[in-house]
Amino acid sequence: MKMISKNQIKLIRSLELKKNRKRERLFIAEGPKVVGDLLQAGYRPRLLFSTKDIKDAELITEEELRKISFLQHPQEIIAIFEIPTTHLSPFDHRQLCLALDGIQDPGNLGTIIRIADWFGITTIYCSPDTADVYNPKVVQATMGSLAHVHVIYNDLLDLFKTLPPSYPIYGTLLDGENIYEQELSSEGIIIMGNEGNGISPEVRQHINKRLLIPDFHTDGLRAESLNVAIATAITCSEFRRRK
Repeated sequence: MKMISKNQIKLIRSLELKKNRKRERLFIAEGPKVVGDLLQAGYRPRLLFSTKDIKDAELITEEELRKISFLQHPQEIIAIFEIPTTHLSPFDHRQLCLALDGIQDPGNLGTIIRIADWFGITTIYCSPDTADVYNPKVVQATMGSLAHVHVIYNDLLDLFKTLPPSYPIYGTLLDGENIYEQELSSEGIIIMGNEGNGISPEVRQHINKRLLIPDFHTDGLRAESLNVAIATAITCSEFRRRK
């Protein structure tokens, strides 16, 4: 069994920071499900370590795995993947996609990617101030769905400028119309906003379909708001139910 080198440990631990991921063009993934889905999708591993005898993986000890893992309970396999080069392809007007405006929490972003995958939404546009998709916490929260969803960072205002004036741009807002009573299309953009501030005023101006997820409390006591990932799941579910 070959021991993992100090330089390899240093490289892997450095990938916790966005600036290092950007410089090295590498990100970390852990666990059989996440690593397996990324490998199957064609992501290229720079390093692959496992505590079990797996093809193409370098065998390491449990102690070594704990040194390089970002998880409280390491999951037998860890991979360092190359960040793929993304090309901004023309917008497909026939699809339903998500646009994330300033989502900050890595867990929320990872969960939203997983939700999109579940509901067959294959493209997510992210504002530049949205959390980094290759943050280890985001990658882990996707549970492999990163392999199936195309995440694109782009100025959302620039994206909207390329769309016809009548193209459906949905947003969940407190002054929106009850989502369960509105006509929903099979194509369009669904915008989800920042955890604390919601959708920014600049982006809000481009929404032409304002939606509200109503609450159903009857005694005057209710939750103050919905978590953005939960709100995304409810919204996507209603769109797909109509389909």
